[in-house]
Amino acid sequence: MHVPVAVQTIFLLICSNIFMTFAWYGHLRWKGLSMAFVILSSWGIAFFEYMLQVPANRIGYGYFSAVELKTIQEVISLSVFMLFSIFWLGESIRWNHAAGFALIVLASWLLFLPEHS
Repeated sequence: MHVPVAVQTIFLLICSNIFMTFAWYGHLRWKGLSMAFVILSSWGIAFFEYMLQVPANRIGYGYFSAVELKTIQEVISLSVFMLFSIFWLGESIRWNHAAGFALIVLASWLLFLPEHS
């Protein structure tokens, strides 16, 4: 079964961003944990993020430009973070958060427009 490069890349980027979001922000639920424990456990989680992020970029580069890969990653990162904020941290997304994110997505869309000489 052949999985298209774009699908492989985006799937791996979504998975890597889930790990990275937990590495960076997952500990915020437990303020009583020591800083050393938080740092070491975050490094451990980030290892798995790298195991997915690096292959995603290697697979996707050539099909996507480096700018497009980074843009996809950032939009995925914000999407994952919004869900993480709601479901893990129990925070709500305000209208201005949603509007700001929509503007970032719009700006990202511009990067994918075809080049005209």
